[in-house]
Amino acid sequence: MPQPAFSRRHFLRQTISASTAASVPALIPGSVLGLDGSAPASEKIILGGIGINHRGGYDLGFFLDQPDVRFAAIADVAKVRRLKVKAQAEEAQGTNDVAMYRDFRDLLDRKDVDAVLIATGDRWHAHASIWSARAGKDVYSEKPCAISIDLCKKLAETMKLYGTVFQGGTQRRNVRNFRYACELARTGKLGKIHTVHASIYYLQHLTDWLPEQPLPDPEEFDWDLWLGPAPWRPFNEAYAGIGKSGWSAWRGHYDFDSGCKHLDWGAHTVDLCQWALGMDGTEPVKYWAEGNRMFATYENGVQLVMRPDGWLGLGTCPVRFEGSDGWVETGDSGKMLLSNDSLQCVYGDIEGTNPRYHIRNFLDCVKTREQPTCCADVIRSSHIACHASALSWLLGRELHFDPKTETFVNDDEANRFRARASREPWVL
Repeated sequence: MPQPAFSRRHFLRQTISASTAASVPALIPGSVLGLDGSAPASEKIILGGIGINHRGGYDLGFFLDQPDVRFAAIADVAKVRRLKVKAQAEEAQGTNDVAMYRDFRDLLDRKDVDAVLIATGDRWHAHASIWSARAGKDVYSEKPCAISIDLCKKLAETMKLYGTVFQGGTQRRNVRNFRYACELARTGKLGKIHTVHASIYYLQHLTDWLPEQPLPDPEEFDWDLWLGPAPWRPFNEAYAGIGKSGWSAWRGHYDFDSGCKHLDWGAHTVDLCQWALGMDGTEPVKYWAEGNRMFATYENGVQLVMRPDGWLGLGTCPVRFEGSDGWVETGDSGKMLLSNDSLQCVYGDIEGTNPRYHIRNFLDCVKTREQPTCCADVIRSSHIACHASALSWLLGRELHFDPKTETFVNDDEANRFRARASREPWVL
């Protein structure tokens, strides 16, 4: 089993501290020893990136702001993105030594890389995370972290097996207004909670193929590696976002997408509902859909409502918690509406979807080896709840689920949808 990623730095720090002050050469720059306020070299977390584009570049900016991070390498199937990320990191760090790889496995072979930021499309998140854990790297993965119920389980089990520090990119657990709303629900300030509401996108299920285009040079764009574990289909630049618009068109296509677009927002908002209810580690037991709305009930009778509309206009990704003594609703604007003004509090500046504190939580845990806020076990439960509800919509019927076995009750067809086949050589 690979040793925890921080052990190398811990050994180096202990070795240096055991040396006498006189043995330190006078010409070592102060930045190496942390004398200028930066982290000393022995405390730096060496970071690599896998599949960094729009959202990944946003995340990377916050990693680069941290004094104890050095970005060392980017792996991406698109040359234009490799060059873009290299330039972004080198400008931020004042260096010219960021390495580039087409195949992420070459990055994982590097012994100096401690952790990776994974921001590929949905189809790759779990596979890249599992490969990274096997290589001894800690993982920050954008959501959705797994494209099926089966991969949610494999992801959590692999992180536990290898002692990997894993943080899922559902950063709203570390955003102040969402944290306060969940605290109101968890501490009984709203009375007995009977209903929680999670915002979602309008659902979509596409199985068509876009028109075939000539394959590009693999050095410029590696289509086979972009597909990865997903089923083969002909190349079209729109899937991959390498056309003029730069935006990817894979979302909503079942082969590439998690749960009919449900997990784009549901990964965040259902996760917050789970946290507000204290339901980490379990899932609802019944699921059904009505139009573009999905519903679920927990074993204790609390209802989860997943809907794309009918909100109070408090920004994207809103959630609402309703109890016997009141309710609260909040969203990415940072604004919060409550049934009782006495529940209001001042919780500081709101940064919306800003992942700064979520990333800091991950980096701190890389050092302490503690579990981050959205570890793989937390992700397992909230993602499985999303996948189960999406299947109820897709199959058009009520589904009953056993959280202990993580299987659907007396429904062979639904159980077949718990897993997806992976193309060779990406079978886990």
